[in-house]
Amino acid sequence: MVTLYGSELSLYSGKARSYLRKQGIDFEEVKSTIGVYKKIIIPNTGVRFVPVVKTDDGDFLQDTTVIIDALEQVSDAPSVYPSSDKQKMAALMLEVYGDEWLLIPAIHYRWNFPEQNSKFIYAEFGSVVVPNGPKFLQRFLGKKLGARFRGFVPGLGITQASIPEIEKSYEALLSDLNRHFEQHSFLLGERPCIADFGFIGPLYAHLYRDPAPGQLMRRIAPEVANWVERMISEERFTGELLADDEIPDTLIPILERMVKEQLPVLQDTQTHLDHWRAQNPQETEVPRFFDDHQITIGEATVARKVLPHSLWMWQRVVDFYQSVNNTEALDLFLKNIGIEQTLSNANTRLSRVNNVITVDESVCE
Repeated sequence: MVTLYGSELSLYSGKARSYLRKQGIDFEEVKSTIGVYKKIIIPNTGVRFVPVVKTDDGDFLQDTTVIIDALEQVSDAPSVYPSSDKQKMAALMLEVYGDEWLLIPAIHYRWNFPEQNSKFIYAEFGSVVVPNGPKFLQRFLGKKLGARFRGFVPGLGITQASIPEIEKSYEALLSDLNRHFEQHSFLLGERPCIADFGFIGPLYAHLYRDPAPGQLMRRIAPEVANWVERMISEERFTGELLADDEIPDTLIPILERMVKEQLPVLQDTQTHLDHWRAQNPQETEVPRFFDDHQITIGEATVARKVLPHSLWMWQRVVDFYQSVNNTEALDLFLKNIGIEQTLSNANTRLSRVNNVITVDESVCE
């Protein structure tokens, strides 16, 4: 049996848990308390992140993309990766958008609505520190632990200047998703694909469970809330993806938003990574974040940390594009959502070794 080490408040735990349920993989979940971190997670992964999955073979996997790709190799369920070109391209792009960009509204709505959220959030964090302790102690210690996570807010570009634009963009996304889920059970048809699992992390753990954004979602996008409930349920969905490599019209505005908002940041992140590599030619391990760069959200331009992990995710999109023999249909699709240039491999490529992002030296010289 697979073991999932995670927690309900963890964004990426929600992605892994949903995948295990929807693929019918037998698993038990162990809450990632401080003791579990010290005794299991850190000794077996070398990092302090969840989720972590222990496989039937006793291997410990960290990072949801790594977890899903490993389990896909042994799962009897239909693959969560579409087999047709446009759908797979769209699904990979949306996974990057959900995993990396929707982190911004997720973190904003968790930490910038203290009147609605604080009591709930600090109790959640406290249950990780003292799972069997009294509620007052959980809230007290949870506030101390939560303060560390709240410190990430400005580094993501969440400032007084950008907050109105973040909220405007997120509410527009909810509206687009709501229209889509009025017609489709999942993003590409009647069963989840990798795009759904990319979205469920932020849209469940933070934006559905936390009180303030949860109320917002249920009020303005009830079909999105219904999709969240489908994604987190024990029920398996064995329908089909849309036929004939169809990308539904209702998905186009969401892909256009990803291209407009996130793609320029990915491109600038690549520029900063290339510069970092030139300045640090002997380094192989890439920092989780470094420098500041300017990003634009709506009408606001703000500074945020450079986050290389997003490029490792984006490489999967580019690599898939490069693997397709005839890209004519893909090029037309990409042009339709606002990508005019051909996707090409970057100067500095990244790998993931021992649960850290590293420079892929095999292609850098």
